[in-house]
Amino acid sequence: MNIASLKEVVSAEEWQLRVDLAAAYRLVAMYGWSDLVFTHISARIPGPEHHFLINPYGMMFDEITASSLVKVDHECNKVIDSPFPVNPAGFVIHNCIHEGREDVACVLHTHSRAGVAVSAQKHGLLPISQQSTFIIPFLGYHDYEGLAVRDEEQPRLQKDLANNAFLMLRNHGLLTVGSNIAEAWTRMYFFEAACRIQIDALSGGEVITVDPRILDGIGAAMTKASAGAGPDKLVWPALLRRLEKTDPSYKT
Repeated sequence: MNIASLKEVVSAEEWQLRVDLAAAYRLVAMYGWSDLVFTHISARIPGPEHHFLINPYGMMFDEITASSLVKVDHECNKVIDSPFPVNPAGFVIHNCIHEGREDVACVLHTHSRAGVAVSAQKHGLLPISQQSTFIIPFLGYHDYEGLAVRDEEQPRLQKDLANNAFLMLRNHGLLTVGSNIAEAWTRMYFFEAACRIQIDALSGGEVITVDPRILDGIGAAMTKASAGAGPDKLVWPALLRRLEKTDPSYKT
């Protein structure tokens, strides 16, 4: 697919954001979390305008490039012309989160098999793995209201996410937010892993739950374990090196 490069059209800051967001899409495909052309990752463009980047509707995640990403405003108008449409359901979810959370630079939403399975379980995510302890203290839940194409659902999405980093969309899938793309992607990695572990563990019989006192202190423990480095410094460079080895075309 021949898509004209936007590298000389947009600012250097926006181009770097596009490259990182395209990498996030490719990595979602690489790790098996994609759902054909559905679900989305969006990234807010710094500045006073409410502009963000989202995937071109109709492209597989392993096809997405920096130049193919669609730049839209808060009413889903394209800021830069694109031959691709934007999925209305994706816009409804992502737009309201970007509007409601100024601290959020990236929103990542998936329909993975394990994520949807756990979202359909009445008890939700259980404290049965180390991965789940990273999530549960910072997790909200949103009840299913059908395809997310109605604006009236937006206030409830904002309320249910609140100040959390993770949101489980009941009967639907998983959502993470981050102060940058690397943070949102890494959070989804652990969210997805916790769901896969839960499905596997529950298939084998009775499970052991984590002591609630461990959940209470998880924030401080995670800070110590990361040695003060965020995902953008610790994990993201390694993920990009892995992507470079397979297909660096995401940067075009």
